[in-house]
Amino acid sequence: MSARLVRHPTAIAGVEVIERAPLADARGVFERLYCAADLAALGGGRPIVQINRSLTRARGTVRGLHYQRPPHAETKFVTCLRGAVWDLALDLRAGSPTFLQWHAERLEAERPTTLVIPEGCAHGFQALTDDCELLYLHTAPHVPEAEGGVRADDPSLAIPWPLPLGERSARDRALALLDDDFRGIA
Repeated sequence: MSARLVRHPTAIAGVEVIERAPLADARGVFERLYCAADLAALGGGRPIVQINRSLTRARGTVRGLHYQRPPHAETKFVTCLRGAVWDLALDLRAGSPTFLQWHAERLEAERPTTLVIPEGCAHGFQALTDDCELLYLHTAPHVPEAEGGVRADDPSLAIPWPLPLGERSARDRALALLDDDFRGIA
């Protein structure tokens, strides 16, 4: 691991916070967002194959919790470029010791961190400010037929979102609640 990217594991295997070390001078800032030599192991050795950007206009908006089912499962590297979000990874891996546990981090443009969400974990976030912009690096392309999701307001998860739940897409509001028969994803 280089001095520019420092990994901080969490209680959920594979969910990590990457702390970046920007170089700053009178001209501004330069920082490394990703380095395959340092971070490829976090993606299971799979290369980054897709890069996405989202812009969330209103504070309180929630996106997610989304995942892709195998064989299209993906690892995501999520970085906040503007504003601030409460970014969350939910462990849905069958047999995981942290099954249905979640980890959240405040990601903000002024704080040089990235959250890594491994395969088998759902991802979602709540905008803490207006006009939040996120950059996502993915180890698998998006496959609509492989999409899965968990409702952000599922009472069995008891996620204490920092703000009242604001805007959500019709798709996210329609996601099913987890039931006692949910055993995770492989």
